[in-house]
Amino acid sequence: MAEFGALDAFLDEYLDLSIRGRDGEMRTYRIAEPSADNGLRIERITSLAARLAAGGKAPEAPVLDDEEERDLYRMCLGDQYEPMRAELGWSAFKHIALTAMFWVTTDKETAAQYWTTGQQPGKAQNRAARRQASRGSSASGTASTTPSPASTNGTRAGSQPRSKGGKGKQAQS
Repeated sequence: MAEFGALDAFLDEYLDLSIRGRDGEMRTYRIAEPSADNGLRIERITSLAARLAAGGKAPEAPVLDDEEERDLYRMCLGDQYEPMRAELGWSAFKHIALTAMFWVTTDKETAAQYWTTGQQPGKAQNRAARRQASRGSSASGTASTTPSPASTNGTRAGSQPRSKGGKGKQAQS
């Protein structure tokens, strides 16, 4: 018979996120896991959005209206919702809320990926970001100190015409 250890030994019951507020102060917000009811609601909302996105066609109407979006963020952030709303600007507030949403719907690693990249986990990067990432630490991504060779087609003002006779022969003036 299989033995099961205590469930709380490996579950993450909270997420600590640090961010600078509008006043310049660094704060760490502890976001507790949502209740079972709120977790189910968050799952339902995000799975609906994922199904719409998987269809490859943009929905004709917003998936969530403003009130539903606030409710989703409130469910994800719990008792930190009001303090964060008062202390943070919109970009930081939304970033934390979406990080918490990824944590609730998937896991801490996925949330950390979103936290550090700001990109939906699993979403393909744009071409410029992929090119930059592929360069990584290779030498080809660094600037060259060797100057490019100058044009030798003789069209520069004041340039001397090339001889047609080959090496060693010079044009007569």
